[in-house]
Amino acid sequence: MRREVMYPHETIEFVKLEDDETGMHLGLYDLGELVSVISVFEKDGAVQFRKFATRTNWQGRGYGTTLLQYVMNWARRNGKKSIWCNARFTATAIYKKFGMQAVGMPWQKYGLDFIKMEKQLLQQKHMQIIPAIDIIDGKCVRLTQGDYEQKKVYNEHPLEVAKQFEDAGLQRLHLVDLDGAKAGAVKNWKVLEAIAGKTALVIDFGGGIKTEKDVNIVFESGAALATIGSLAVKNEFEFVKWLLQYGAEKFLLGADVKDEKITVGGWLETTDISIYDFLQKYVDHGVQQVFCTDVSKDGLLAGPSVELYKKIIERFPSLHFIASGGVSAMADLETLAEIGCAGAIVGKAIYENRITLEDLKGVGKS
Repeated sequence: MRREVMYPHETIEFVKLEDDETGMHLGLYDLGELVSVISVFEKDGAVQFRKFATRTNWQGRGYGTTLLQYVMNWARRNGKKSIWCNARFTATAIYKKFGMQAVGMPWQKYGLDFIKMEKQLLQQKHMQIIPAIDIIDGKCVRLTQGDYEQKKVYNEHPLEVAKQFEDAGLQRLHLVDLDGAKAGAVKNWKVLEAIAGKTALVIDFGGGIKTEKDVNIVFESGAALATIGSLAVKNEFEFVKWLLQYGAEKFLLGADVKDEKITVGGWLETTDISIYDFLQKYVDHGVQQVFCTDVSKDGLLAGPSVELYKKIIERFPSLHFIASGGVSAMADLETLAEIGCAGAIVGKAIYENRITLEDLKGVGKS
């Protein structure tokens, strides 16, 4: 089938390789017809896949994506350290969706351009602590359960706060433009620009990202990741377009949840969309990092939604899953690390001195 799809004018011998018999050969069937194939080879903890193809008349329906996701999950479950392939230039987009990156120099073969695509799979050993800064009128604030009427200003200079986080050894920052979220367009990009320009923090920025112009402003102002929440629920077409255009690795998907259902509109509107269905859809589109906030917990210092997070991590073992909301003490962070969270966003607990920067020194390093 690989020959038929990729090299229709060649003989079957053309696509055979000496070590084919040592590989694991997988196929995906639809109504009894073989529609997509892939071959997998493992050596010294590194997984190579090749002969990846989908029948021409079945392309564009997600079969190849499903098959490659299966291989990615298999490699992770079996503790493989990396996954790679030799890719045609024309096919690199699908691999970028899975977070694979070009490695080394390109080359030509059969008159075609190729390059090695690779992704490291080993999870970080320690959960990453991600402090949060919420911005209103350029100031560092916190809301209770997303209520703008329950606002408390903690510092008028967010850059000062960000530098304190960096001095404590933390490496990431969750920056939220609450003015932008309310207005439906990015507003506090100058705060982002200042923090990105004067710290080495890896910043994800969200709030008011509704258009491609907003996305460009966020990246041009220094964010490493754009955080997308309600738009992913209400305008799937637009979000998927951005995933393809910028690369899925450039986005952090935010899922606000109540009773395992997605909420939108500042948490005022609960949908009938299951958190699991929502995540599956975007994992299939290549999203790698997700944070989940239980809206019944956020800002209350009442403890995180451990049972919910356990279910999500069990169902999506390859996801870089970040807990958000409810953290009130170091013990909460220890629990989240134990259940397998890759990261935890911490806000009010820091500002209310339930967790001190001294407590966090060294903890946030991956």
